[in-house]
Amino acid sequence: HMRKRVNTAEKARQWINLTPDEERAIAGVAGRYRWSITPYYASLMDPDDPLCPIRQQAVPAAAELLEFPGAEVDPVGDTLYRRTNRVVHKYPDRVIMLVTEACPVYCRHCTRKFHTTDFQGSYFRDDEGGSYDEDLRYIAEHPEIRDVLLTGGDPLSYQDGRLEEIIAGLRAIPSVEIIRIGSRFPVLLPQRITDELCTMLSRYHPVWLNTHFNHPKEITPESAAAVDRLLRHGVPVGNQTVLLRGINDDVATMRRLMTGLLKIRVRPYYLYHCDNVTGVAHFMTSVEKGWEIMDGLQGHITGFAVPQYVLTTKIGKIPVARPSFTETPDGGLLLHNFRGQQLRVDAATHPITETDAR
Repeated sequence: HMRKRVNTAEKARQWINLTPDEERAIAGVAGRYRWSITPYYASLMDPDDPLCPIRQQAVPAAAELLEFPGAEVDPVGDTLYRRTNRVVHKYPDRVIMLVTEACPVYCRHCTRKFHTTDFQGSYFRDDEGGSYDEDLRYIAEHPEIRDVLLTGGDPLSYQDGRLEEIIAGLRAIPSVEIIRIGSRFPVLLPQRITDELCTMLSRYHPVWLNTHFNHPKEITPESAAAVDRLLRHGVPVGNQTVLLRGINDDVATMRRLMTGLLKIRVRPYYLYHCDNVTGVAHFMTSVEKGWEIMDGLQGHITGFAVPQYVLTTKIGKIPVARPSFTETPDGGLLLHNFRGQQLRVDAATHPITETDAR
């Protein structure tokens, strides 16, 4: 339950044997980075292994307080594209709406670590619970916006009634075609995904939900049941994984994760390269590591189990997967597959330029 969350060293010791590093980190992040863990998510942690992938995502680490070169508080540029208290308009036809700072678990690798951890005053210009009139007016006055993503924080931190007010406000705008929710509740507190919540969401279709599984250990009977409830109420579920050093940065783990997600009918969507965020940079891998993992997925597992590998930047999300072809000097293509086999196709059979096309 949200109210029974683990948010002190004393409570954490009821679940795990804290290391001296973790003890120091818990003291060190006080007043700087929030942390809390749901009892459900704590129950997935290995009590004796500080390198447990669940534990590393949830328990503060001393590395969060180190300075890393190039680390920024807002590498994705939310502040550059912020149009109202809650609306960030970065792409032509869609916006994100940051509706809360609250999360069931404060992931240690959060790209918006500064939104959920600003103790000097709220991220929100006005009170988080303040009027949505300005935000809804902005969306209504920009009819090119056909897709609104509710995020934060985690929108499902709100009670159903409050969440419904926000969604109903968006549904009243004729130009809004789809509503998306970004939520980690299916992973962190799957019991939040009740039939009542799903019934409410189903009144406002099309509603899509993207969640955030990072490791096969997170795929449990409880999380599978939460996904099943969403699907039965017509809410498709996608997944956005972050590539994290020491958690999922190897091919075997990533294959188990992606194929495991298909078994619970969750569609892998993105594999994010970990951003160089202040307090998060210790989780970063090289892009080369991402390529190695993508090469180990492409062709080896079902095509739609392979996520798109992207870098999030101030100019948007940029796909950075290695191309599986090279152009040849005579205008053809040299293709290579997952087995390392190569095949040449020439411009006569596969025209590359429009002028060569029949």
